[in-house]
Amino acid sequence: MNAADYRSFADDWERRATVRTRPRRQLEDDDKLIFPVCRQPLVLSATFLEHCPQWRDFVLVQSFYKFLHDVVIFETEIVDKTARSIAKNHFSLPFPLACRYDAMTVVVDEDYHALVALDFLQQTVAMTGIQPLDLPEHIELSRALPAAQALAPPHLRDAVALIAVAIAENTITHDVAAFAKDDSVKASVRGLMADHLSDEGRHAQFWTNLVRIYWQAASPTDRDSLAEALPTFLRHYLTNELQQRFDLHLIEHLDISAPVRRALQDEVAALDFPITRQHPLLGNILGFLRHSGVLQTPSVVRALDGYLPESRRSA
Repeated sequence: MNAADYRSFADDWERRATVRTRPRRQLEDDDKLIFPVCRQPLVLSATFLEHCPQWRDFVLVQSFYKFLHDVVIFETEIVDKTARSIAKNHFSLPFPLACRYDAMTVVVDEDYHALVALDFLQQTVAMTGIQPLDLPEHIELSRALPAAQALAPPHLRDAVALIAVAIAENTITHDVAAFAKDDSVKASVRGLMADHLSDEGRHAQFWTNLVRIYWQAASPTDRDSLAEALPTFLRHYLTNELQQRFDLHLIEHLDISAPVRRALQDEVAALDFPITRQHPLLGNILGFLRHSGVLQTPSVVRALDGYLPESRRSA
């Protein structure tokens, strides 16, 4: 796809965007979970189940707060910034007006998602009486992006941001889909995820198209420079270090004995997700790189050699 072939999704946005079509969702006071246990391994650990299962709801509520807080950071500090730059024609590569219009709808959507996340955070505090612990200042993407940009020439830092946001938007879509289907969770929270998914599917395609347009116009030298930054981005983006740090912080606030606390800390520290080709998010990322045309570049294939399936590593 080149810039002349781009087709706006403006009509689809008018018909389907959640900011246009959804009423405010109210958190139910029922016996359903507020956060899936499968997304918080701490409450499934042997030590937790044996010695402090009464703290499950506290841990899940705090995990929900972190999830909502992460959404606010992701949407307002990273995606919004890149989309707004494109919409205002401040991006290093000028995109057609149709792209810029669609980028502004992404800004509106993402800011609305952040607003809804803050609404749910307030509703949860009011319903449970549980105040949020100190929440992290960063998410994986907010550390991965500057690390990758530091490796690129100044004129390519916008391009690194474009590819990074596109990767994140394509991975979060699959993550939110799994959340939305979990029947153990409150209906309003699943509805929140379904609303988010409705918009993110459109966003994922938008970012994929923009990367395809950019990549076709980029010089071979620029493509090679961007390829060199990709492994650093993935190494920081796919780490579970921030989640481990949050879980250890959470354990400190449980009213439990010192031996149980140490056992929980050891179990959390042992949870490791090596950043290899078996990483659960890597398939989505490689799928995006294929669909956007990035993975057809030999230097990209070489740079990602350690992450690619055996069948692709000879390219």
